[in-house]
Amino acid sequence: MAVALLAAAGCSRGGSEESGATGGGGGSGDFGDLKSICHSGKPSSAPAQGVTASEIKLGVFSDIGFTKNPEFVDAAKVFTSWCNDNGGVAGRKLSYTVHDAKLLEVRQRMVEACRDDFALVGGGAAFDGLGVKDRLNCLLPEFPAQVVSAANAGSDLQVGGGGTASQMDIYTGSHSWLFKEAYPDSAAAIGVITGDIPATKSMLSGYQESLPAEGATLVYGDLYPAAGVTDWTPYAQAIKSKGVKGLIFLGNYVDLPKLEDVLTGMDYHLDWIDANSNAYNAGFLKLLGNSATAQHNYADISGTAPLESDLPAITQLKQLYAKYAPGSEPTYPAVRAFAEWALFAKSAASCGDALTRKCLYDAATKESAWTGGGLVAPQDFTTKAAVQKCFNVEMVTPQGWQPAPFKPDTGPYRCDMTPYVYKQDLGKPLTLEAIGKSLNDLK
Repeated sequence: MAVALLAAAGCSRGGSEESGATGGGGGSGDFGDLKSICHSGKPSSAPAQGVTASEIKLGVFSDIGFTKNPEFVDAAKVFTSWCNDNGGVAGRKLSYTVHDAKLLEVRQRMVEACRDDFALVGGGAAFDGLGVKDRLNCLLPEFPAQVVSAANAGSDLQVGGGGTASQMDIYTGSHSWLFKEAYPDSAAAIGVITGDIPATKSMLSGYQESLPAEGATLVYGDLYPAAGVTDWTPYAQAIKSKGVKGLIFLGNYVDLPKLEDVLTGMDYHLDWIDANSNAYNAGFLKLLGNSATAQHNYADISGTAPLESDLPAITQLKQLYAKYAPGSEPTYPAVRAFAEWALFAKSAASCGDALTRKCLYDAATKESAWTGGGLVAPQDFTTKAAVQKCFNVEMVTPQGWQPAPFKPDTGPYRCDMTPYVYKQDLGKPLTLEAIGKSLNDLK
């Protein structure tokens, strides 16, 4: 989760980009098993910042100036166009501003969001922790597709985004399946290699605690320069000399095939490699080359519907992309973004004409088994203490990414996970109380 996979479109304005999505067709406001989350209405008031009788102004965070990646903006374009074609949110049309943080300009963009937006939806930024205090100070709700920093993951006024990673090992399920069930001999020789940036270094510290507690022996842990490595041979030699059988890789997916190429050239074959969810894309498959069959790559996609599945919500999502963003394809981060857009729309629509931030947040945090219409495993937003129990694992095959044989028990997911709770302090999410505010201030 260390690399933000975000993007933008539209016209530049003060470091941000605006889009008023209007669409061009009709159709049902149902998505997946969600009924009429977008529909017409006759709103007449302007009850909150960014909300008029005809429009809701939203923000989408991005690192477009750095990543050049269109995933989150594509999701915003597709959802808002489709929703507006079906009457908007209870009659109000959706517009969005893409806030391009360019990696390090998170605070500047958050100031703009605080000035103009009703809420933030379906985005993220690699250094998202830089803007949390400003967001809470202006009481701006957030429905993020992706969270990275400990300060932001699970912070107040945030709904969704998988915000528990700094308190518990949310990959307990997939790793336990790999070294206890799929490859039991690998439990005695696990390695972790990570990019040298705070977010993934923190995850390495977490694994040094959680993996032994879960029954594995960590024999190798190393950092590599996040800007890139010219020669992966020393890392491959260290992995081989330590006898690593299962490798967890935390970093940019474009780097891992280079390491695997050296390992394959040395005729060293790991039992398994956790390529992490950043690698769950077609680009990673193209880069693998011979290692696609010589090594065994897996990715935990955290209870997200597989893109290659024929689940109704995925089928409908692809149809919407074909209509509203021809030439683009939904990706793993975009699926999670779309689920957040759906959560926003349903919650906002329930408020009717009196759409306020308090009503929006209260409605969203009443969802105890949210699935985004079938895009994600059930999520409980009613309490910050909710534990993620479902996971699913993808594997690289000659046919591309496919579900691994991880024994799903609830549709495409396995929901028997008990995440390991860290005893060490890996950072805590920022709260309203920490800045002298409370939920009573939300209007």
